[in-house]
Amino acid sequence: MSRTAPSAAPASAVSPAVLAARTAVAVVFTLNGLAVATWFSRVPAVRDALGLSAGRLGLLLLAMSVGALLAMPTAGLVAQRLGTARTVALGSAFVATGLAVAGVATAAGLLPGVAVGLCAFGYGSGICDVAMNVEGAVVERRLGRTIMPRFHAAWSLGSVAGAGLGAGAARLGVPVAAHLAALAVVVLLGTLLAVRSFLPAADGGTSASAAPAERRRDLLAAWREPRTLLIGLLVLVAAFAEGSANDWLAVAFIDGYDLSEAAGAAVFGVFVVGMTLGRTVGTVALDRWGRVRVLSGTILLATLGAGVAVLAGSGPVAIAGVALWGIGASLGFPVGMSAAADDEQRAPARVSVVAVIGYTAFLAGPPLLGLLGDRVGTLHALLVVPLLLLPTLALVPATRPPRHPAVPSTGSPTLPPTGGPVDREPTAGHPGGRQPGR
Repeated sequence: MSRTAPSAAPASAVSPAVLAARTAVAVVFTLNGLAVATWFSRVPAVRDALGLSAGRLGLLLLAMSVGALLAMPTAGLVAQRLGTARTVALGSAFVATGLAVAGVATAAGLLPGVAVGLCAFGYGSGICDVAMNVEGAVVERRLGRTIMPRFHAAWSLGSVAGAGLGAGAARLGVPVAAHLAALAVVVLLGTLLAVRSFLPAADGGTSASAAPAERRRDLLAAWREPRTLLIGLLVLVAAFAEGSANDWLAVAFIDGYDLSEAAGAAVFGVFVVGMTLGRTVGTVALDRWGRVRVLSGTILLATLGAGVAVLAGSGPVAIAGVALWGIGASLGFPVGMSAAADDEQRAPARVSVVAVIGYTAFLAGPPLLGLLGDRVGTLHALLVVPLLLLPTLALVPATRPPRHPAVPSTGSPTLPPTGGPVDREPTAGHPGGRQPGR
């Protein structure tokens, strides 16, 4: 049986505070994407400056993932304790500091210093990731329609800007240290201004008043919820499909298709443009056809695109594959985060669990692809992506919204579960349509 999706809240019914929070969340996502893409666009320059092989570069990139995974297990607790605004501000300070340190250490030829900077960068990004997704889920619910993918599209727009600036900086010979330090200042100041418009803690559903023991119990309980764990596995593969392109796409095309550093950064930009397009259009598709159908289609598209990018043998055809890969990989991560936050009172704990599982891809991905790259070349190592994507189709039904979403404790009217309107997929008798243990 299909259900009719409720209409979105009329614009006149949405408070100015929610609209301001929507803009603020989009700005934070954009700046975070700008920071991440700025780093990845200069990875080839860092590799050359430090004289790293593919395997050693993979181990260096691992430092960023280690920092993120150190942050993830407690990021939900921090967000509940400090509120999303202060948590994002704290994470941004780590991001800016780590970015600047990595740049300066690259200029000095200090590999351990770059690793320390990347670890701080990853730690701050991990904290930001959980807190800004929790805030975005609450704003989405207050608006009453799907908007989370557009927040991630804002992240992708920031990535496009970062990739473009990186390609320009590489072409003009701008030193890595100067480039990264300047962007660090922009990201930090912009984030501190944006978080001032986040929703107050009472409206953010972060349960700041809950006792520490209660918050810890919520987090441990989330690790025993089958639906949360299945969503986490889906996000893990989605993160691998996205993160492998972030880490290796520019290097793979430079090595595999004999492109210049600037051209390799531009290819990465094509991927990010595809991600941005998919996330912008994806909100309409999700409201019309539901999470399960749309995610199944995009996963198949990403599988096709990644295979073409590696096996095409022709630069232009491979770049077309990169665009399809970006479009196809665009929705897995944001929809997974929305699904984890369907119950806003338990959202921080569940988003934290899903983020920990998902970021395991960023931990395992760089060294795995780096070691494979030493044996088969960095380009052909990317064939791991389509091989992992296809089995993920079995996990997609777990993203269906719960049939009976919890009522917010603030007493506000019950709006559609995070992810906008109720999913149109049939749910009667389907385990993905219920919320086991949640």
